[in-house]
Amino acid sequence: MKVSEILQVKGNILFTVTPDISIVEAVAVMEEKDIGSLVVMEFGDLVGILTFREVIRALHKNNGSLAAGTVRKYMDDHPLTVTPETEVNEVRRMMLEKHSRYLPVMDAKILLGVISFYDVARAVLEAQSFENKMLKAYIRDWPVEESEE
Repeated sequence: MKVSEILQVKGNILFTVTPDISIVEAVAVMEEKDIGSLVVMEFGDLVGILTFREVIRALHKNNGSLAAGTVRKYMDDHPLTVTPETEVNEVRRMMLEKHSRYLPVMDAKILLGVISFYDVARAVLEAQSFENKMLKAYIRDWPVEESEE
């Protein structure tokens, strides 16, 4: 299974911000849309990602306050990315090794979407469930061998 298949199931809703909006505004968008990440775009290019991890770090750094900083100050400015052709097993390895819960999907310089750890887990579970159903159906329909007489 490839990343492109996960994006097809997930849909194409994508939320982005610019690096110069306030961190408070970005958190408000994340809360309103019930999302865990925002892709940060500037002049049509991916320049970072803001996830709840960066928000927690900002809160810690500012003694529990988000203060007046911008997204640029707190975002991950070198996010790991994948392509639509990346295999899901590679995505799982990357997410586990780098502790990344969100990965932007890029086709050259074009942002296609973001996949989350949840999206990957759901896709793998659905693929395994489908495979299990097919195997059970195959076993149930196993041809009975005629006995030799």
